[in-house]
Amino acid sequence: MSKVEFKNAQKAFGAVKVIEGLSLEIPHGSFAVLLGPSGCGKSTLLRMIAGLEKLTGGEVAIAGKRVNDVHPRDRDIAMVFQNYALYPTMKVRENIAFNLEIQKLEKREIERRVSEAADILNLRPFLDRYPKELSGGQRQRVAMGRALVREAGVFLFDEPLSNLDAKLRAHMRVEIRQLHERLGATTLYVTHDQIEAMTMADIIVLLDKGAIVQVGTPDEVYEKPNSVYVADFIGSPSMNFFDGEIEADGEEVRFRAANLSIPLEARYRGQAGKSVKLGVRPNDLHFAADGAFKGEVILSETTGAEVQIHVRIRDSDVVAVAPRTERRVHGEAVALSVPPGKVHIFDAQSERRIEPQ
Repeated sequence: MSKVEFKNAQKAFGAVKVIEGLSLEIPHGSFAVLLGPSGCGKSTLLRMIAGLEKLTGGEVAIAGKRVNDVHPRDRDIAMVFQNYALYPTMKVRENIAFNLEIQKLEKREIERRVSEAADILNLRPFLDRYPKELSGGQRQRVAMGRALVREAGVFLFDEPLSNLDAKLRAHMRVEIRQLHERLGATTLYVTHDQIEAMTMADIIVLLDKGAIVQVGTPDEVYEKPNSVYVADFIGSPSMNFFDGEIEADGEEVRFRAANLSIPLEARYRGQAGKSVKLGVRPNDLHFAADGAFKGEVILSETTGAEVQIHVRIRDSDVVAVAPRTERRVHGEAVALSVPPGKVHIFDAQSERRIEPQ
């Protein structure tokens, strides 16, 4: 069982603390995505698992075994980097087999593993080509094949799709996820791209400044972000935010800001008088004659099946996502509404999510 665990893991480069007191458990067989902006510590965590970075404190365990001092080759891991790192003078077959030859496996066993990897990754027609004769996606599959033949319990991917164009990234996302399903191994995948995280992950680990800010399924982090940071990072376009306070008047509970009044669920009554941030996802805003959000259109962006409509509301810009048939013109006066159950409420000071009671 290739469960991966961090227990109070710490990493510092000189006086700079990158990871401090981080604990995390990735269950066996999961596809976990380490997500966050550049500098948040996600690649450092991956390299700590691989043994390429030594922990300053705490421990990392694979399959229940502490591996802090175990050599990378003995950790039962296989890693795919952003840089394919293929040997240009070796053919595809030789690139895939190289690490197995270093381990001095029998020739027959090497051929078996290379053949199986080639079949899984559709590389058999390219085994006798050199890397320079391959496309970017084919080179990435060769790098994956080199990891695959190790038959490891844990696969590590460090932003493997960053060098590919958008169409190829989408294709490779499917291939990597299918490979994971076929192997049943534990996979940790580093990316700053929230689309990759949302489409591929069983578990998203969202990081900020070397700390975990939320762990959950893609649906959990999207539908119930636990902070303004998570709400802003997850989702494209980003969530719209408004500063105001919660008011209760008789049976009504509302969010109120300057020239803005939004009905809330009655369960927020206990938060009356509290200063809050209200968040609304662009997909949850709908055009309505009596909508609370009143302003004028400043830009419409067609993205294919949908259109992103930017609306100026006093001093704020709001983005709404609608079907492409919902055409709006620059300067048009519009009103937008949101169902009470689709708003997100965060404490104005801590920026932590407030759940209705």
